[in-house]
Amino acid sequence: MPPEVEERELEDTFHDTPTDGDFLHSFKDWLQLVAMADQSPPPFSIHAGQRVLVVTGRLAAETVRQTLDRLSREIGFSYQVEVLGISVAALMHVDWVLRRLTVNEPFDCILFPGWCQGDAARLAEHYGIPCHLGPRDIRDLPALLGGKQQQVDLNAYRTEIIAEINHASRLSTVEALQIAERYRDDGTDVIDVGTVPGEQWSGVGPLVAALVREGHRVSIDSFEECEVRAAVDAGAELVLSCASRNLDWAQSLDVDWVVIPDDPSDLSTMWSTVAALQSTGRHVRVDPILEPVGFGFAASLARYFAVRRESAEIPILMGVGNVTELSEVDTAGVNFVLAAICAELNIGSILTTEVIGWSASSVAEFDIARRLATHAVAQQTLPKHLGSGLVMLHDARIHNLGDETLQQFAKDIRDPNFRIFAERGELHIMNRDGYWRGSDPFELFDQVSHDSPVEASHAFYLGYELAKAVTALTLSKQYTQDRPLNWGMLTRAETQRHRADAAEE
Repeated sequence: MPPEVEERELEDTFHDTPTDGDFLHSFKDWLQLVAMADQSPPPFSIHAGQRVLVVTGRLAAETVRQTLDRLSREIGFSYQVEVLGISVAALMHVDWVLRRLTVNEPFDCILFPGWCQGDAARLAEHYGIPCHLGPRDIRDLPALLGGKQQQVDLNAYRTEIIAEINHASRLSTVEALQIAERYRDDGTDVIDVGTVPGEQWSGVGPLVAALVREGHRVSIDSFEECEVRAAVDAGAELVLSCASRNLDWAQSLDVDWVVIPDDPSDLSTMWSTVAALQSTGRHVRVDPILEPVGFGFAASLARYFAVRRESAEIPILMGVGNVTELSEVDTAGVNFVLAAICAELNIGSILTTEVIGWSASSVAEFDIARRLATHAVAQQTLPKHLGSGLVMLHDARIHNLGDETLQQFAKDIRDPNFRIFAERGELHIMNRDGYWRGSDPFELFDQVSHDSPVEASHAFYLGYELAKAVTALTLSKQYTQDRPLNWGMLTRAETQRHRADAAEE
């Protein structure tokens, strides 16, 4: 609905809503709120023995009571629910609440819906007791009060990300810089310039210089002496890699080196190369080589443990791309497990890339994973309830309203707008004309359009929302009407245009 819509039109859409001249302001705030749906309310706590007044609207009242009944027994507080004269609690505004809510009994605090708009500090000032905004979904209140969503500092990490621009010689400078910038935005610490084995590339120096000018730290991935020297002269700080075959000229270059074994099954050659480079004052880190699954993956992991047992101090690099790029699976979980190994073994750097489609977000995934793993290891705590950025395919929890609540919702609706729910394997659509449910969205739409007038904009809106709802049912995700599905770090805000257009009819 456009912002300039008149108050009477709003009343036609939402019955029993505030009409004291400020409703339009409340509705504008409501539209703006959608983009902030994932923001958490300020932290607060409710303690045993306290008496709490909980304010809500009619449609949510039963769910609120059920949630508080269970939670009050667990924590030991008492409560009273005050149902104000509004159906949709999300449309409350502080100005409207101050005119409608009278508090005549003693309470330790008042809990308002998380969507309540306006300056909440005015509520505490007016009523003289602490006033809190709850979560946007009342069913999240137990998690909020139970401390499961505590704020933690995830800024620290121990493992730096080196992200490779694969086959950089076959890209233009502009293309390579664009990839580097995307990598940096996703959390990369060092840009690795990947070359093509067996080819000599004269353009490596200019590209490294261009990357350095853009503020990137740069490494070069090559065994070709001319390429490595050009890259180092242009500002590269790290070379991948050194083994006995290029040790003779590697010792003359004042740069950090990644040392690999001549044969991954024999680490003695790696250690001898390390000793030779260190004797000339070079800084090194070692890479025992992580093998792909099916080609000695488990044995290669054991080599990293063996290296750490051999030396508690030597820096280690792990090439995680050999697993993420060469295993046809979603990479978020893979990246987390590898980040956890890095955190526990104090592996200081990893090499990754994003070539194959299923690894398209590997850098950003590992950035989140290394922070979670570092926190878990440092604090000796499970990596749970610290952030859901890597929970993308399925949701951590699903809230079901249940048949009784849905039936009550359907009875209370007095307007033509469609409400859509998805739970327990079924789609649910309701408005003042009826309540329709089923598992097939096409059959359901036929039933709805037969019983209730559906304009073109409503048809498009229903199709869009039902597609999300079916996806949610398929993947065990939470569906909330007019909200994007939660894809973790990949979640994108939804346009509000379809909601406005549908409501305008």
